Order: sequence, then structure tokens, then C-alpha cells
Amino acid sequence: MAQRTRLDDDHCAIAQALDVVGDWWTLLIVRDAARGVHRFDELQRELGVSRKVLTERLHLLVDAEVLTRAPYQDRPVRHEYRLTPRGRALLPVLVALQDWGDTWVLGEGETMATTAEASLEAQRVHELLGTRVPELQLLDGKGQLRDPVAEDTPYTVLYCFPGAYARQDAYPPGWAGIPGARGCTLESCTYRDQLAEFTAAGATVHGASSQRPDEQRAFAEKEALRFPLLSDADLTLTAALRLPTFRAAGVTRMKRLTLIVDRARVIRDVQYPIMDVTASVDAALETVNSLPRAAG
Repeated sequence: MAQRTRLDDDHCAIAQALDVVGDWWTLLIVRDAARGVHRFDELQRELGVSRKVLTERLHLLVDAEVLTRAPYQDRPVRHEYRLTPRGRALLPVLVALQDWGDTWVLGEGETMATTAEASLEAQRVHELLGTRVPELQLLDGKGQLRDPVAEDTPYTVLYCFPGAYARQDAYPPGWAGIPGARGCTLESCTYRDQLAEFTAAGATVHGASSQRPDEQRAFAEKEALRFPLLSDADLTLTAALRLPTFRAAGVTRMKRLTLIVDRARVIRDVQYPIMDVTASVDAALETVNSLPRAAG
């Protein structure tokens, strides 16, 4: 790791933070820990890093209280590495880096709530097919923690949306001009109107956005939604699945996409990008009806 040379680095929070996570591998370890990769061999396989380098970086992150080390096996003793509250506070940093990369490195620098079908961003999202949603919990509109994956039905339709508000004047300035941002109310209301069909097909519907729970609750009450909206305001789900985002009014927003997840937390279908929100709801219902009812 490079040595700091500026005399004022000791008083610079950016320099101090980079002293902990400024190395290539450290943030990637945090990224994979957020995805549910906790064991040494799994991390090494995912990262393709040498055992020596991985050991050094894990020790650094544990010493910095970004990760905690806990035994999961006695004979021989083996450990897992999980994010601490300090580590989870890095998730918005990871999401911001990904957003910058999607927009300025892989994209054209335009703020968008969607992407082109042939983009590398879309490819990354579709690579979620067959992977598992890590165990995590999000706040619902009542302020209660809830698993985004339902346990009591074979499937969960988890649709992620940029933002929906009870009042039109609550939308960020220029919202209608952001490609892909419009349509959140129509999407939620279409799921509301077809909820009985999803229930009959053995699916629970959950909506998710990075809005605060009180904003989601006001919207759900106004539109009489009969399924929960979940808040990913701390970007736990977004970071865990590397979901695409954009910035509007100083807030990180989820781009519109839909995942169908079975009871074993395996992602069985991915819709992204979504160009027609009502057609995407119909497609989700068709997919659920085509899947085995006893999955998971």
C-alpha cells in the first residue's frame, strides 16, 4: 500500500479512509462480503487473489473493524468474515463507484433510470439468474424489518423502482426528463390490480425502492396497495446484488427491474431493462405461472 506523504493527510478524512480501503482488493472484499460471500476459500475463488494477499487484506479489514471474524467450524477451526456496522456504512461508497462506472466508464455520462438492452450493465444484471439473494432484511412502511424473499409462497416477485410519491410536487425536479424514471405509480397499481392472480399462481409481490419508509407508506396508502413496499435506503439489497442505480436530487435511486425469486432464494427470472411497465407485470405473471409450483 502506498505511503502517505502530505503533511496534512493526518487531518484529511479522505486520506484516512483510503488508508483503510484504498487498496484494489479491500473494497472488492467488502463488495463480496455484502453479496454473502463470507468464507476464505469462497472469497479467494470469487476474487482470484493469492492466499497471501487475501490473508493480509482480511487482517487489515478486521483490524480496522470493517469486518468481524467469527468461527463457523471447530475441527479444524475455520472462520467467516462478515461486515460490521462500520463495514456496512461503506455500501453507499460501493454503490456510488458502481454508478459512476456504469455512467461514465461503461456508459455515455447521461443520467438514466434504465439502460440499453445490449449494455454491459444489462448483462451484469442478467448474470444474477441462478444466483441467490443473501439473507437480509429491509424496512417496510410500518418500520418493521422484513425479508424481501417470502417464506410462505413458492415465489416472490420483487420489483425495484426509482421512486413513487403520494404528491406530484414531491418528485425531484426534472424527474420526467430522466429516461426510464416515469411509470412507478402505474407499475405499482398494475401489480395491485393483478395481485389476486399472482397469489393464485403462488407468488408474493414485494416492491422495493431506496425511498424512506414514510414516503413509501404515504404512497401505498394513497394507492391502496395490498402488498408491502420495502425501503433499501441504506442500499443493503442494492449492494448485495450489485443492482444498477442513478442519482436524482442528491439521492441514489434504484433503476427499474424485476426479479422472480424462489423460496430457496434463487433468482429464477430477471427483467432488465424494462421499457413497458404494464407488459413487464404481465411477463412476471406469465413467468410465475410457467414455473413449478413446489420450487424451493
